Amino acid sequence: MLKQAFQSVKRAVTTSANAAKEKVDCVVIGAGVVGIAIARELALKGREVLVLDSAPTFGTGTSSRNSEVIHAGIYYPQNSLKAMFCVRGRELLYKYCSEHEVPHKQIGKLIVATGPLEIPKLNKLLKCGTQNGVDGLRMLEGFEAMKMEPELQCVKALLSPASGIVDSHSLMLSLVGEAENRRTTFSYNTTVIGGHHQGNCMHLYVSESKNVGNWNGQSSLQSELILIPRFVVNSAGLSALALAKRFVGLKSSVIPPAYYARGCYFTLANTKVSPFKHLIYPIPEDGGLGVHVTLDLDGQVKFGPDVEWIDGIDDICSFMNKYSFFSLLILFSVIYDLLHGLYSRFDYSVNVNRAERFYPEIRKYYPKLSDGALEPGYAGIRPKLSGPGQPPVDFVIQGEESHGVPGLVNLFGIESPGLTSSIAIAEYIAARFLR
Repeated sequence: MLKQAFQSVKRAVTTSANAAKEKVDCVVIGAGVVGIAIARELALKGREVLVLDSAPTFGTGTSSRNSEVIHAGIYYPQNSLKAMFCVRGRELLYKYCSEHEVPHKQIGKLIVATGPLEIPKLNKLLKCGTQNGVDGLRMLEGFEAMKMEPELQCVKALLSPASGIVDSHSLMLSLVGEAENRRTTFSYNTTVIGGHHQGNCMHLYVSESKNVGNWNGQSSLQSELILIPRFVVNSAGLSALALAKRFVGLKSSVIPPAYYARGCYFTLANTKVSPFKHLIYPIPEDGGLGVHVTLDLDGQVKFGPDVEWIDGIDDICSFMNKYSFFSLLILFSVIYDLLHGLYSRFDYSVNVNRAERFYPEIRKYYPKLSDGALEPGYAGIRPKLSGPGQPPVDFVIQGEESHGVPGLVNLFGIESPGLTSSIAIAEYIAARFLR
């Protein structure tokens, strides 16, 4: 049993002797907003770019399942990548949206303290944001904030005029169009199942997504194409860490542990006029920024996300019933790394009963929220590098100096403020890693 299980795992990472090999210039793995922005930036530098994504189109993961907020740069430690990219990215994003007519609006944000014990945390946020170079931050007394937002209840608030909202799909569509106009090709339904380092280049094993999705764990899953790029960026989002583990020659010691936090959103039902004009945020919580008020460009009010720590895989049961429990215990970590990213299926459903957890959190700052006012919206998954109760971890961007593999850049833990930071991350990668 043990040998049979191991052989099934091994078969999944083999390459076909008949697989065609093709040399290419640049490959970006992942067509989320960050991957698209990187492809555009590389194309602007005159490089020929191929973007691979396992989904049928761009931006189907975290990029389309977030608050669509343009963050100012308040929450992140001074000189961290999150702080630098958020502040720089916000400037670039507002400029890009204005020049390319991407729908957006700088509506401002109020971070609120609903009790005296939260005021010191609010003062820390003001100090942190100021150190990060966020302009216009101002502490308001409760009556000042409630004058701006009559439905709000708080004892103090931090005003961030630089915060805003953006239509993330329109942004990605614009970035894709620009990239395609400059010799970038997008290949969807295309999965990178592994790779190895040989000479000075990565060799990427590529298969059609349908073949990966239909894999039964026993038959051979072989690459149909081997791509040999001069430069490759692993921007696979939720699957970036799992993919890096399947790059033969990349030391496991440079790959951090993966954690996943699901966040659900609920919308405000039967409301023609929004009760708020600004984004309303509570004091941040473990794993997220708290259940906050987000307005979209159509005026719809959304509350969320909450934080629910989840496992990365929820569908290995079909594989488990083939082998003994003992065998699976021994090979669990191998199977986990293999299947994660190859055909993990994250659960994006929103349980209507989760609303019961939202009401008391929202009523701390919006006491007039009536029973039954919340309707299930959507859910997203955050690719995190720290787990429950652990301090937040910065973005990780690895080049050759970190892992020793020429021409490979890994992006790990690109969660919030990834959308805001996307163009700045692209700028950084092109400036630092392109030869």
